[in-house]
Amino acid sequence: MTAHEIVSYQGWPTCARLSNGIIELIITGDVGPRVIRFGFVNSHNEFAEYEGQVGKTGGDEWRIYGGHRLWHAPEAKPRTYFPDNHPVTFEQHPDFLRVIQAVEPTTGIQKEIDIALSPNAAHVHLTHRLRNLGAWSVELAVWALSVMAQGGKAIIPMPPRGSHNDHLLPANSLALWPYTNMSDARWTWGEKYILLRQDPNAANPQKTGAAVPDGWVAYARSNHLFVKRFTHVRGAAYPDFGSSVETFTNNAMLEVETLSPFTTLAPGQAVEHVENWYLFDGVPMPNDDADVERDVLPHVVAAIQTA
Repeated sequence: MTAHEIVSYQGWPTCARLSNGIIELIITGDVGPRVIRFGFVNSHNEFAEYEGQVGKTGGDEWRIYGGHRLWHAPEAKPRTYFPDNHPVTFEQHPDFLRVIQAVEPTTGIQKEIDIALSPNAAHVHLTHRLRNLGAWSVELAVWALSVMAQGGKAIIPMPPRGSHNDHLLPANSLALWPYTNMSDARWTWGEKYILLRQDPNAANPQKTGAAVPDGWVAYARSNHLFVKRFTHVRGAAYPDFGSSVETFTNNAMLEVETLSPFTTLAPGQAVEHVENWYLFDGVPMPNDDADVERDVLPHVVAAIQTA
């Protein structure tokens, strides 16, 4: 584990930088918990950053900032949108950096992220933790959201397909929001994969959610491939009609999101949700199922085998 160093970034004076010489992460200390930058060293940020918001602190206004954040589902205003505009605590452990937010006064929930960087690979292990420090039990799910930079494409695998003769019952569901337009040109509804393209010129947002038992989701952009791996618990109750993966896009960014099952947290209890991030270079943008199978899936398989 590489120990973090304190650096300034985009106007925030107290950020933690982790790097193994291959990739780097920058975690904000003045707001958060939030990973504001993730990418190859000396290359672009895979995450979006919001000009006019980066560097800001304090206040009661919720700001998206960009980067990767931790929420609790289901989404609701004002509960979900408690602003993370205040300093967090860094704890350096032997194998990871822990980032701790003060208890949300409106919910009694405390957010933590443990970040462990591989010593010699483009791989990060993140444990997202929600702790109930309130006076009563709370039902929620852990929700990990990565705000990806413009111009890429999300890739969501569907459960294995089958024949009508052998499969008389449905195998999965999709969650559609009232503003989801399935005829929008940014969607590619393949047999095995759903693709959603980020378009800086698009007027309307799009979103979908899905149960993803394969336990991965990806984002392709500028010949880089960002892969998230997670554990999908079969038979568990997930938010939003059973969604363990969700993706949302507007003209500024595209979010790649994973969720844990619902759990009821008694006072003092905590729940965790783990993501493993991988970053690959030299991966062309997929346009259909065949492209995903040829150019994306081998990297996903390699990530699974080396975990």
